[in-house]
Order: sequence, then structure tokens, then C-alpha cells
Amino acid sequence: MHHALSLPPFGALSDPHVVAEIAVAAEETGWDAVFVWDHLLRPVEQATLIADPWVTLTAIAMRTSRVKIGPMVTPIARRRPLKLAREIATLDMASRGRLILGLGLGVDSGGELTRTAEELDPKVRGSMLEEGVRLLDHMLRGEHVEHHGTHFMVDGITLAPTGMQTPRVPFWLATRGDNLAPVRRAARYEGLCPTVISPDRLGELVEFVGKERGSLDGYDFAVMTTPDHPIEAYEAKGATWAIHEMKPHHTVDEIMQVIATELG
Repeated sequence: MHHALSLPPFGALSDPHVVAEIAVAAEETGWDAVFVWDHLLRPVEQATLIADPWVTLTAIAMRTSRVKIGPMVTPIARRRPLKLAREIATLDMASRGRLILGLGLGVDSGGELTRTAEELDPKVRGSMLEEGVRLLDHMLRGEHVEHHGTHFMVDGITLAPTGMQTPRVPFWLATRGDNLAPVRRAARYEGLCPTVISPDRLGELVEFVGKERGSLDGYDFAVMTTPDHPIEAYEAKGATWAIHEMKPHHTVDEIMQVIATELG
């Protein structure tokens, strides 16, 4: 089981220097990854100071050498695939091949969709994710892409450079609820990141993904956890990563305490 820290870049953590210091402490203490929430707005009672997650991840990349990094998770529905592909490739190079890409539908809890005229229908956002992740897959493999789809157009573009990892950076797709269509989509890539799930349900999804893929070799199941979650039970059901999610109310001192003590 690998252990990751998930940080909301809000409040005191809206300073990339602070987040980089936390990441250095996590790396020195034996953590395997430091991930960052990808949000543009949050509910006012939760956060008004908000940093860009991709710039924050770059700050982490520049200060660390071992831990994996990545956004958990980025919604393609409010991004342009070519711009996102450039960011992915550049950050993978900056981190010397340590990037894991978390992808999902996105949420509107802080109004980041409604207040910027983004797509609100989750079915449409799911269609955008489906189309967008295929585009990213092709572009980050260095293929010449001609695509005129329902949501996106890429008219004869070959991405270069594509990053350090081959054939490309790994994709982890987030899922929530009982709908198996997102799980089937995630099975085509490198990882599944269920946001709310019980150990028994995780076991069912592990079995489902195994049947979809024919093998679980090299596939990751990353579970969001809190200190009261039975991590051993998730591991027994097939989880390969425990993502220890810090909340916006956690102070820097509290996060440092988790870093120092959570792994025992």
C-alpha cells in the first residue's frame, strides 16, 4: 500500500512556498505522493484564498525529488485539452517523470461552474470527460491528432515534448456512486479513484475492473481516506493507494503532525 497526502491549496496553503515545505517534509518522512485539489472557487465559508493547483504542483516538483505528484482531480469539462496536455507534459518533465494525472467530472460546490458559465449537466460533463481523456491519451503519446468531436476539436496537431514517462503519464479516473459506466471508462486507463466508497464496494469494483481489463497488472485503486477509515480493510479488498485527504480547516501545524505520525 502506497500513501499519499492530498492538500487543498486554500487559506495558508494558497502560498506555494508553504505547500512546497509540506511536500518536502512528506518526502523526508517516507510518504509516496503529494497531491493537490484542483478547484478555482470554493464555498466562501471554506476558502477565499485559493491558489492555482498546477503552479502549486510545479513548486512541489522543484523542491522534491522522489514523491509522486498530481492533481486530484482535474475536470476536463472546464479545460481545453491542448492547453491541459501542454501542462501535463511540461509538469512531467519538471518533476522528472513523477506526475500522475487525476481526472473527473468536476463539481459546482463553490460555484466554479455556474459562476463562469461552464457546463452544469453531469451527463454532458461525462461525455466531455470521455472525449477529452481519449484526446489526451492520443496527444500525450505523441500521435498526430485529427479530431472533430462533439465537444472538442484538434485539427492536425502533434504534441511535443510529451513528458518523460512512456507511453505517457498514468491516468487515474475518479468515480462516485453506483453507476458502472465511469468505472468501465476508468478500466481503460491506469487507475480508479473512488471518492466515497466502502471496503466491500471497493472489492466489487476491483473484480469488475479485473474482468474488464483481463488483468490488474500495473493498475491502481486509490482510495480517499481519513484517520477513522479502516485502511487495512481497503488494502485487503485491493486498494493500492491510500490518499490521506486534508480538509480546508486543517492548519499547517495539523498537517505537519499528520505527516509525522500517520504512517506510524
